[in-house]
Amino acid sequence: MTTSKTVQQLQAQWITPENFRRYGQVIFPSQDGKHFDGEDAQLLLDKGIPRFYIMQLQSRGRKFHKITRHVQCTQCLGSLEGKDWLMGVCPPKNSANEPVLEDIAAFRIPGNCFIKLEVGTWHAGPYFEHEVVNFYNLELSDTNVVDHFTHDFLKSHNVEFEMV
Repeated sequence: MTTSKTVQQLQAQWITPENFRRYGQVIFPSQDGKHFDGEDAQLLLDKGIPRFYIMQLQSRGRKFHKITRHVQCTQCLGSLEGKDWLMGVCPPKNSANEPVLEDIAAFRIPGNCFIKLEVGTWHAGPYFEHEVVNFYNLELSDTNVVDHFTHDFLKSHNVEFEMV
């Protein structure tokens, strides 16, 4: 017997520093010459060689069923060319060491800022409706090899998420 998957809709809220605090930071433009403070990205990249690169993604849509985390570093993501995008997230810590279905949230991120994910924050994305979006990505050079833990909600709960 085959059971059909459930598609759970997530209302994507516009990101603010306050509503994203559980997952990381939102960094907006600031005046040149401003001194370093708590509004700047608080990075943890001391466990390897930092890697800053531009990744090109195509036709990602709004649905996901896999969510990933990194436990050795923070990660920064932002779109180029001012394009808005979407990200699914779940807080980094819980006793089961896996994402909690009820804690999944979705954010709409404007193209004039970037996000810094806290160490261990579960994340799915970037997602978008554009044909192509270029993103800058700051993580460690081997993050996707040695620090890439993925949970599949289709396998564990027979559910897929759609950000609306």
